[in-house]
Amino acid sequence: MDFLRMFNRDKENSKNIAKERLKLVLVHDRSDLSPKFLDMIKGDIIRVISEYVDIDEDGLDIKLTRMKKDVNKSPVSALVANIPIIKVKDKNM
Repeated sequence: MDFLRMFNRDKENSKNIAKERLKLVLVHDRSDLSPKFLDMIKGDIIRVISEYVDIDEDGLDIKLTRMKKDVNKSPVSALVANIPIIKVKDKNM
């Protein structure tokens, strides 16, 4: 019986991954931001933040997502950035 559950878990995991990917595609379509434009934003964010801190660019994750506004709970696009900081640069630059 446990053997059959193993296959079902993979199916559920694949389903959830596909669902998240589809959400991401829909958010990109609704926001009218091309992948090239998002890459430009990512490059600018890296450039500006790198002036103040050393970051792990391999661990950098910037994505466009949907979230609800606090005021009226209507959905809006949001740019979410997860930027691993290695160390803060000297403030006396």
